[in-house]
Amino acid sequence: MSHLSNEQLASLKKALLERKKELEQHFSQNGEENSLLGDSLRNSTGELSSADNHPADTGTETFERSRDLAINRSLSEELSDIEAALQRMKDGTYGICVVSSQEIPYERLEAVPYTPYAVEHVPPRESFSDRPVEEEVMTAPPAGAGRNRQQHSGRFDDAGAWDSVEDYGSASSPVTPPGQDADKEEL
Repeated sequence: MSHLSNEQLASLKKALLERKKELEQHFSQNGEENSLLGDSLRNSTGELSSADNHPADTGTETFERSRDLAINRSLSEELSDIEAALQRMKDGTYGICVVSSQEIPYERLEAVPYTPYAVEHVPPRESFSDRPVEEEVMTAPPAGAGRNRQQHSGRFDDAGAWDSVEDYGSASSPVTPPGQDADKEEL
């Protein structure tokens, strides 16, 4: 017998069905798994050639395409989880942790209605510790590199910058080259 009341089950089922409908609508509007994402980048952008584009345009298209693929993959996984939760409702195992067979609290199911896990048994997320291959061939900077960089760089990063450039005038004052007296007029 379930620890959830009929009213709670009905509420959770309604939430699952609404979300399932939203996800199915997303995939039907964008094509199943977005058919354009399976095409080549040239076909999906409609460009005849990528040679006439600025490299940043191609980079933007590539980024947006990979983002769309990741979003679709995540939404597809969520849809599968929802379908599995609806099946568990039919089987009478909904709300029971698949790892420990503990009852999953209603509050958790309200927050994540498709979860098959109690909080304590949620599998850890994949951690991507892959680093760029370039880091394997990079060498550390020489000892002392960067020390006193700001002090000796010749940049005007501090409050004394105005003192160094005020001799050259401003938009509201006449400009007199350094070394010339502003009171003398040369002919």
